[in-house]
Amino acid sequence: MTAALLVPLLTVAGVVTSLHTQEIEYEWADRQIEACRHLPFPVTEYVAAWAGVGLGLMAVAVFVLLARRLRGRYGLRLGDSLPGLVAATTVGFNVLLIPMELIQLYAVYSAAATGINLGDGC
Repeated sequence: MTAALLVPLLTVAGVVTSLHTQEIEYEWADRQIEACRHLPFPVTEYVAAWAGVGLGLMAVAVFVLLARRLRGRYGLRLGDSLPGLVAATTVGFNVLLIPMELIQLYAVYSAAATGINLGDGC
């Protein structure tokens, strides 16, 4: 049942990692403005965006594999235990969060393509 607790952890880690891309982008934009020149787009933002989507999908995969194993080996439903119920509830939210993580991934690639306007001060 410890695997059932992995689902909420992966879900939260995916959302936090995906939203961290905004912080990385703001820091990058501030550094460019301070330096008054274009800087290369940070690779860590790509990593964070892909990690958010990957962790979200991994949470769903762990949930599905766990549910199949419990049903096949022990004849139990995942909702019969508290950790299983938490995993089932969390994966329901995660299905709604994966599109947000995909939008964040799209935003990262859009920001990388457009760059930043350094303004008149440079």
